[in-house]
Amino acid sequence: MSQAHGKTHAYHIVDPSPWPLTASIGAFVLAFGAICLFRWRLGEHLDLAGIDFANPWLFLAGLVLVLYTMGAWWSDVIGEAHAGHHTPVVSLHLRYGMILFIASEVMFFVAWFWAWFDAAFYPADLKQYMRTEVTGGVWPPHGIETFDPWHLPFLNTLILLLSGTTVTWAHHALIEGDRKALRQGLGLTVALGLMFTTLQAYEYSHAHFGFAGSIYGAAFFMATGFHGFHVIVGTIFLAICLIRANAGHFTPKQHFGFEAASWYWHFVDVVWLFLFVCIYVFGRGAGGH
Repeated sequence: MSQAHGKTHAYHIVDPSPWPLTASIGAFVLAFGAICLFRWRLGEHLDLAGIDFANPWLFLAGLVLVLYTMGAWWSDVIGEAHAGHHTPVVSLHLRYGMILFIASEVMFFVAWFWAWFDAAFYPADLKQYMRTEVTGGVWPPHGIETFDPWHLPFLNTLILLLSGTTVTWAHHALIEGDRKALRQGLGLTVALGLMFTTLQAYEYSHAHFGFAGSIYGAAFFMATGFHGFHVIVGTIFLAICLIRANAGHFTPKQHFGFEAASWYWHFVDVVWLFLFVCIYVFGRGAGGH
């Protein structure tokens, strides 16, 4: 095929694309719009060049532009795959890219775990005695009524572990050419992801502590909340794979889109196991001073 098109290499030279530019503009508008949104929510002003930018519209505009760019760019990548441009060497580099992306996500969560344990295990340094005033010298701090880890958190752990088996089932079904089992496994995984999100939202609504007012609440909601966001992203990722599977996409030899989604979902599973042990079990008070 490469010889028929005059190619003497296995790489794919992409066509000129506007999406890197629109992605950059969208990301900037989204970040600046978030600042404007926070100022607007707090009833403050953000005057630049005589214009008050404290409003929610820049954030919404940036979000729409980012989402549109994501959809259009990934549609182009899917079209390149169907056109046969994803040769083995191109597919390998796509996998490298996904691995590096997941590695960056790992370091993102390392930051939240670091903040959590830094607040729980602070050194006995005179310069840091101010933390004793914040935590009361114990972890969790005085006045914090924590969640029972063996109730909803444990149920959510079982749900995510089960979803890891269903997405693996779907992957093996695809490799074996069983498209019915592929759709069933993906459908179950998406349903379990929605169930996890619903239960976590229910848990949040019954929390006896808030985001503000304590370092425990701030660290708890940042760590588990960002994980919940990743679950939502992974659920959408797998739902799109389900739509593509129903449309006849993916073959046993070429299915990087689904493979990337399954890798991402397994990453979400593993992070939750660490969250469950460190945030819910240890964070209930097993550590102490």
